[in-house]
Amino acid sequence: MTALAKSGKRIHCENGLSKSLMLDFYPQFWTKAFDFEGRTKRIDYWKIFLVNLVIGLVLSKFTPDPLYYLFAIASICPGIAMNVRRIRDTGRQWQWILLLLVPIIGPLWLLWIECQPSSVPE
Repeated sequence: MTALAKSGKRIHCENGLSKSLMLDFYPQFWTKAFDFEGRTKRIDYWKIFLVNLVIGLVLSKFTPDPLYYLFAIASICPGIAMNVRRIRDTGRQWQWILLLLVPIIGPLWLLWIECQPSSVPE
């Protein structure tokens, strides 16, 4: 990773607009693996979700099974932590993650919660 990416600075384009470096958000998924406090913004949640989905699909199709299983198992705790932070960002208590234990309707309800906009911090 470059020093520019680590600093979180933006690249200025010719037209005067600036944009973040691509994938500069992804390391927070792993560095906040055991951080169940705080919040995860909706856009960050979905970007990390999509990157993990793509990595999982690529690993499952083009690499040996043990590498895919290692990635899947290693992603469990950071994924739970990210879900808890996202739930907290919507203004709900972390216990809403237990909806995953309700068959069929629970994951759909949690998906609806995670699609909600961020609440104003108290």
